[in-house]
Amino acid sequence: MKTNVIVVCEGDQTGQELLNEALRVFDAAVLGFDVDLVRFDLSLDNRRRTNNGVIHEAAAAIVETGLGLKAATITPTEIGSVGSPNRILREGIDGKVIVRTGRRIPGVAPVVSLSHPVVVVRMAVGDAYGAAEGRDGEPGALHETAWRTERIDRNTCQSVAEFAFVTAAAMDGLVYGGPKWTVSAIYEGMLKEEMDAAASRHPNVPYHPMLIDAAYAGLMTEQWDQAVVIPSLNRDGDCLSDLVLAMFGSIAGAESVLLALDEQLQPTAAMAEAPHGTAPSLEGKNVANPMAMLLACAAVLEHAGIRGDVQSADASRALRHATLTTAMDGIRCFDLGGSASTSEVVDEVVARMRNR
Repeated sequence: MKTNVIVVCEGDQTGQELLNEALRVFDAAVLGFDVDLVRFDLSLDNRRRTNNGVIHEAAAAIVETGLGLKAATITPTEIGSVGSPNRILREGIDGKVIVRTGRRIPGVAPVVSLSHPVVVVRMAVGDAYGAAEGRDGEPGALHETAWRTERIDRNTCQSVAEFAFVTAAAMDGLVYGGPKWTVSAIYEGMLKEEMDAAASRHPNVPYHPMLIDAAYAGLMTEQWDQAVVIPSLNRDGDCLSDLVLAMFGSIAGAESVLLALDEQLQPTAAMAEAPHGTAPSLEGKNVANPMAMLLACAAVLEHAGIRGDVQSADASRALRHATLTTAMDGIRCFDLGGSASTSEVVDEVVARMRNR
């Protein structure tokens, strides 16, 4: 693993603008040491031009270095187009889980009474993403049907369940929620089986399995006095994490981390990104919130630190602190009730990093 090399996957629209702003924190004068950024153009135009070849190249580079950072990208909706770059990247690095943590943003009141983090541990591959699908019958006719064949595997279910319990144990939290196993005992029940098995291996971790629809309601109505960790299917976790992040103030308030794991659940590769989309309505206006992209940069440095790079670990803590204290001091974009521009927020974070 090369802890001083980070693979950067460029994106589209506001996603690329936020990436460009956030990358300012990797300047040696800001970070305190040199980092080699290896860039791949994952814009929609280049994905079409290379027939997605550039995504496979980026995935191979992330496997080699163990570290990746990605901007938001467009997934075209046309049938037969280049599809989702996220799915190809996740499969390319053998990703197992996606971790998204909703946490209190200093100075921002959450939508509901929350003081402890809520972590969504989502399977990174399979389920509705990449499923074979098709339509039968005359197009547009009332008898036309649409179908898709979804699959999950036990290895991924086990990784999600076990990682959720390990995370909850580290945070002194509880494992909550789950799939809709009563309706889909064979398919969704596989994740529930692995959750139950993980619970037996971690008897000291509180375990409150809950059907996914009830879990949504519980998140909005329960009074949580400890961290909550939610293992989920791919599609459920995609929807659930958006809700969780918004509960804390903004979907742009936290990072998303894709992890490839070895048999001991130790990360072999980590790719961080902002979980929001490309926000085309905000493109070119310098108003989008860069917090998630800045925290994604901190997450990449954190994973370099996990592999023994002390200076990266220190820089990760400093960057996270600078980002959160900037918000605490009222220098926030409009989605968090502030009036600062994208570049003004990053200017402040960079200044705090320089002066740390």
